[in-house]
Amino acid sequence: MLGYWDYTVVLTYCSLLSATTGILVSLSGAGHPYIGVMFLLLCGLCDTFDGRVARSKKNRTAKEKEFGIQIDSLSDLVAFGVLPVCVGMALYKRDMFDIEALSHHKSVLACVPLAVIIAVSAIFVLAALVRLAYFNITVEETQGEGLGDKKHYYGLPVTSTALIFPTFLLARHILYLNHVNISFVYYILLLIVAVLFVLKFKLKKPGTMMIYFLVGIGAVEFIAVILLKFFANR
Repeated sequence: MLGYWDYTVVLTYCSLLSATTGILVSLSGAGHPYIGVMFLLLCGLCDTFDGRVARSKKNRTAKEKEFGIQIDSLSDLVAFGVLPVCVGMALYKRDMFDIEALSHHKSVLACVPLAVIIAVSAIFVLAALVRLAYFNITVEETQGEGLGDKKHYYGLPVTSTALIFPTFLLARHILYLNHVNISFVYYILLLIVAVLFVLKFKLKKPGTMMIYFLVGIGAVEFIAVILLKFFANR
């Protein structure tokens, strides 16, 4: 059988399966952006620990290490590159549905040409691809986005989208309750994050305690999104 199937790659595979499910569900029907970010948060959780799990196996061969690096980047492209733009498209579809079905006032996002939204989405995926490919050719034994300096990232890690976009959608919902629709800002945020992916600036890597703190934030956001989905029907 091709590939590797031991415990060191399970979390990476789970991240990809979560991302694929999130893409399909978020784009179904009238759009389900909040379900999409639930799967994005799950991808972030898997990615947080996949490298540690992989490195726990002391006798990995060079091929196993290289395979791990490659599938990690390929999975990250789908989870943190493609899924966020699909969540954005689901948000666009949801706004259009709300306008037609609920007779809400036309949102700013509805005034943005679909071609612009598609172009911004494509740029975002391209920036994520370039970043991941660049770090693939510079990384040696560490999985993910290492570049010699183990204390810093260069540019914004693609995995940061697992917290950035869920946070935005939660803020968007709070404002939406007060009849303020900021859905259009999602695409401005996509463009900003895309630029930060490829800018070469130093960003200090979080320590162990900070990682667990961020995981805690993600867990709180996950619960909040569930409450929004099942009790506010968003």
